Amino acid sequence: MAVSSSFQSWEGFWRDAPGGRGEVLWDADPEFVAATHLPLFEPYFDDSLPVVDLGCGNGTQTRFLAQRYGRTLGADLSFAAILQARAGDPAGSAEYRQLDAGDVASLQVLHRELGDSNIYLRGVLHQAPPEDRADIARGIATLAGARGRVFDVEPAPTAKDVFATLMKRPEGPPAKLRAIFDHGITPAEAGDEEFERLLCEAGLTVLAAGELPLSTTVLAADGSRVELPSRWLVAGR
Repeated sequence: MAVSSSFQSWEGFWRDAPGGRGEVLWDADPEFVAATHLPLFEPYFDDSLPVVDLGCGNGTQTRFLAQRYGRTLGADLSFAAILQARAGDPAGSAEYRQLDAGDVASLQVLHRELGDSNIYLRGVLHQAPPEDRADIARGIATLAGARGRVFDVEPAPTAKDVFATLMKRPEGPPAKLRAIFDHGITPAEAGDEEFERLLCEAGLTVLAAGELPLSTTVLAADGSRVELPSRWLVAGR
């Protein structure tokens, strides 16, 4: 099985991340994340299809989606992330599985198991190494099949300005942001147009798109929540 070139970075990140909600930069409460996204993708998602939270991390958003949809599966490249997700869901509201989204063969196997699926992902493509992005897009299209729809939200390139400001804080960068860079993860390294192009080249059509701030778990000096400029889209065949 192919393994993403970023596997070691993500495995190390999640192995070192404290357990529990809100302990990593993007693990904001669902009311600030998936709940704000729901009105954008709900009109496009067929309720009869499974939902796959691709790049689920510790499963915070997965558990929210499981309250709204039937079979819900959280998938992540990192084994350590999946262990955290399972530990955080003692009721078993969702399933969790280690999966390399760039391994198209693995996505084909999952598609044979689940059938066409709706896919929810946040910030997966923009953090992936450039050489992995086309394969991830093809894997997403494979899993969606003919009936599934994809909701993707990615930080805009201008999110780098937000990160730069946080890194220059007089007291030093927030530990949650420093942990990302310490593990060799480089966020917001791709342009808005690239995500649409990759999904279209994989056979999908963009059905809706827009801009929406993406909440983090870091607070600004005035106590407000730091948000990242981001772009979202819904795609399908």
